[in-house]
Amino acid sequence: MTGSSGRSAPGGGPDGPAVPVREVERLFRAEYGRCVAVLVGAFGDIGMAEEAVQEAFTTALDRWPVTGLPPAPAGWIITTARNRAVDRLRREASRADRHAQAALLHAGTGPAEEGPVRDDRLRLIFTCCHPALSTPAQIALTLRLLGGLTTAELAHAFLVPEPTMAQRLVRAKAKIRAARIPYRVPSDADLPERVRSVLAVVYLVFNEGYAASSGDRLVREDLCAEAIRLGRLLTALMPDEPEAVGLLALMLLTESRRPARSGPDGGLVPLDEQRRELWDRALIAEGQSLVRQCLRRGRPGPYQIQAAVNAVHSDAATASATDWGQILRLYDQLLAVGPTPVVALNRAVAVAEVEGPEAALALVDRLELDGYHVFHAVRADLLRRLGRTREAASAYERAADLSGNRAEQDFLRGRRRALPDG
Repeated sequence: MTGSSGRSAPGGGPDGPAVPVREVERLFRAEYGRCVAVLVGAFGDIGMAEEAVQEAFTTALDRWPVTGLPPAPAGWIITTARNRAVDRLRREASRADRHAQAALLHAGTGPAEEGPVRDDRLRLIFTCCHPALSTPAQIALTLRLLGGLTTAELAHAFLVPEPTMAQRLVRAKAKIRAARIPYRVPSDADLPERVRSVLAVVYLVFNEGYAASSGDRLVREDLCAEAIRLGRLLTALMPDEPEAVGLLALMLLTESRRPARSGPDGGLVPLDEQRRELWDRALIAEGQSLVRQCLRRGRPGPYQIQAAVNAVHSDAATASATDWGQILRLYDQLLAVGPTPVVALNRAVAVAEVEGPEAALALVDRLELDGYHVFHAVRADLLRRLGRTREAASAYERAADLSGNRAEQDFLRGRRRALPDG
């Protein structure tokens, strides 16, 4: 579902007042993952479930702007999609398929699920994170199915051409079908080989929500909430897995800052300029409690260390009170357990606060992250602090060009205009 005029048709219908097309598209974003998960549970076929849900939303896009929303929009989508899938099975089934068809039809004709679904989406994640699939395919497929991200959005997030991403998704779904990968949470014995991928996927769902890779909005609250919900389910499923606890703490502490992350006009507000009284103290308290729990276990991992970094930020009443020395030590530890260019970039930000921007820039310039907009944004800020305004302007423009998010682009270009020679 792409494109919208944002207008509603005049009048209304028996279901209620007419709704704008953009509201239907918002519901698509919010409910797509749940609806697909329910249909996969009913029919066991990801491709069929996706097509049926997309057809149901297409019908809704035609109908709801005229008739208004039904009492339970998600339930209406699930029921309509289930009926479409049943119709398709009836059309395609041969005489030899009748027994299999009967079983599928029986599965597909139960009552529509209209209440909250506790674990259908978690099962879907474990299905997508089967070790038979490559890690990029696991992540892309989960973001597609749970987040409703378009192929174009996924291609942008993975820095690959859109046809490449489309082929990756098709191959992943075909492999799940051919290998008969079950739609379930695996047994305890199978969890260790899946947990790393599952945690990575949940974190990427959260990141896509907290800093949307494309579109006009800085944040997609629906994805943030879904990732945290899944994080809570994972800690209940694996209470002895410290990285699951660390991930939940990281998401809660990051989410606590969301109310202050954008201004009244929706523009991005950087961490050092945020009104900290707007931070969610309940989420901070919960996140810090989980960090302390991880520290007592003494089995540090990347998510736990990142959560500890965010706990230090949340302890500071003002930006100037931030203990950057402690943050730098934590990034040293993170770089030792998970040495990636992005971690090195984040560590350089801490180095800038402890040792100065010149030392940080020397580290940044060694990194090969030219296609990553945050790299250029960090570099631009360091150049600005060093008075190298012409180079800073070029770096801000490069960062804005690489970002697909309108709010980030506006912020970066605003920084560029604020330079002395801007």
